[in-house]
Amino acid sequence: MVEPAGTPVRRSRRAAIPIRALIPNAVTVLALCSGLTGVRFAIGGEWEKAVAAVIVAGVLDGIDGRIARLLKGTSRFGAELDSLSDMTAFGVAPALIVYLWSLQQLPGAGWVIALAHAVSCGLRLARFNAQLDGAAAPHKRPGFLTGVPAPAGAALTLTPLIISFWLGPLLTEGWAVRAGVVAAVTVGVAALMASSVPTYSWAAVRLRPAWRLPALAGVGLFAGALFSAPWPTLTVLTLAYAACIPMSVRSYARMRRREAMADAGA
Repeated sequence: MVEPAGTPVRRSRRAAIPIRALIPNAVTVLALCSGLTGVRFAIGGEWEKAVAAVIVAGVLDGIDGRIARLLKGTSRFGAELDSLSDMTAFGVAPALIVYLWSLQQLPGAGWVIALAHAVSCGLRLARFNAQLDGAAAPHKRPGFLTGVPAPAGAALTLTPLIISFWLGPLLTEGWAVRAGVVAAVTVGVAALMASSVPTYSWAAVRLRPAWRLPALAGVGLFAGALFSAPWPTLTVLTLAYAACIPMSVRSYARMRRREAMADAGA
């Protein structure tokens, strides 16, 4: 049968998806699998491997978006997959790891505290996806995020484990003290993730040209320290990030005061 002139030709197959669009999604899936693998190691009592798996998931989560923008493979599907991966790798996995490591020693309350981390992570990701339109929302301001990001929250929650790998028996002896420390850290981090506390965004960091070479040297020294002494290096990194949170609150407050003064002068 001959179709009339001007009739569009029907295609029997859908348009093919380029490989470059699948690469970022593959990296996101690897991050998800890495986080779940951390749970598997925790079940087997291999705590260092469990924490390392979550850290690898954080590295993969940090590069998948950049790979997508570089390859022009960003999509709505990728954004939704990234949120699901973050919830699994940085919400569910750390909660189960700290529960199996210590919180299970607190009957009843331990599981509730572990759930607090997972629930707060889910709430933070939902808020991020919804893109709240508050005029005073910190994530609407240059250089700030709303609350502690999911990967940073996972790292802060796992800090007691990281310190124990470094200091050994100091935190591994005495289950009551250890469970109390882990419970306090987990609840505090959960509150920070679900809160509206302004935190620094690394994407907004800008360096002056004169600081380029020192920054590169610092990156090289950090990489060397990470490979030679990973747990002390990660301990310093997580504690430094925690110390930056009050600084970000003050910086955001100063920015708001400057804007208020500018509006009053106008």
